[in-house]
Amino acid sequence: MRIDELLKKGVASLAASSDTALLDSQLLLANVLQVSTSYLYTWPDRSLNEEEVAAFNALLLARAKGEPVAYLLGVQEFWSLEFDVSPCTLIPRSDTEVLVETALELLEGISQPTVIDMGTGTGAIALSIASERLDAKVQAVDLVHEAVELAKRNALKLQLKADIYQSSWFDRVMDRDFDLIVSNPPYIDPEDHHLDEGDVRFEPKTALIADQKGYSDIEIIARDAKGHLTENGWLAFEHGYDQGEGARKILERNGYHKIETRKDYAGNDRVTLGQWFG
Repeated sequence: MRIDELLKKGVASLAASSDTALLDSQLLLANVLQVSTSYLYTWPDRSLNEEEVAAFNALLLARAKGEPVAYLLGVQEFWSLEFDVSPCTLIPRSDTEVLVETALELLEGISQPTVIDMGTGTGAIALSIASERLDAKVQAVDLVHEAVELAKRNALKLQLKADIYQSSWFDRVMDRDFDLIVSNPPYIDPEDHHLDEGDVRFEPKTALIADQKGYSDIEIIARDAKGHLTENGWLAFEHGYDQGEGARKILERNGYHKIETRKDYAGNDRVTLGQWFG
């Protein structure tokens, strides 16, 4: 079959299960052929061999069942960087770039800032900050060994410096002088119906859900971060679209100052931050 014929087949196969059937088909077919998506429209009449067609069909079938494209490709772009991904971690999402933007703003004017990313997953947040602030001393931790190894591979792949190691939140964090602590912790209520929908069905639940209606890990981070921040250090973390008020109250109870919530690109509450005066 030709490239243009396979793209049409892909769109038809995914129409009922994906809102981005054409884009999904383009990405999957380009991956099979190891070409850019623009190639598909430059050479639409190129014929594929049986192995290539079979490989594309297998990817289509997996995608039709709901498996995320990022897991099928093994990569996801974030902050204009290409991160390797795997089912042991969350897939980096564009809304999380608001947290990176916030972090970089908070670090302005600080020479050789110290930063730690709690629950780093692929390393997307920590390494994106490192890519913009080459003078920063960046650390990143995750409870899951496989995630730590993945983040280390991404650091090597991207040639970025970060000290990445395994820890259950702050349990193995020795430093107590961070200018900034960032996190995209689990924050979904275990009863949330969205857990049974879309790509999140295939992502690790331990990285998604938290007790106390999604606030339990945020509570731990807000409480324990105080012992690891410099005077005037900042804590900034991602949360659900409907958790801005709850997140601010947690920071207020823990004695933070200059508390505010930033919105994501869709206008939803997404990142809350506060400063610790010590």
